[in-house]
Amino acid sequence: MRIKEQFKVREMAGENVVIMQGRHGSDLTRIISLNDSALYLWQKVNGHNFDCDDIAQLLVERYDIDNETALNDAKRWIAKLEECGLIEN
Repeated sequence: MRIKEQFKVREMAGENVVIMQGRHGSDLTRIISLNDSALYLWQKVNGHNFDCDDIAQLLVERYDIDNETALNDAKRWIAKLEECGLIEN
């Protein structure tokens, strides 16, 4: 899977948010805010194919957590991206 190219992260009012490039007007109900961990993962995999194991490995390396916790967190992160329509297979 990979993050859809039309979505970009921008900083707005001190928040890192996902916006869709090329849209006219703003639908503020569709802005997605990323916390530091989500932003880190986004930056690491944006433009690349990835799977749940790749995300888990990034979490283990960055946060020194066990593999099981990392895998569960990776699944939740990917599920949120899917729910928001931000990734494609």
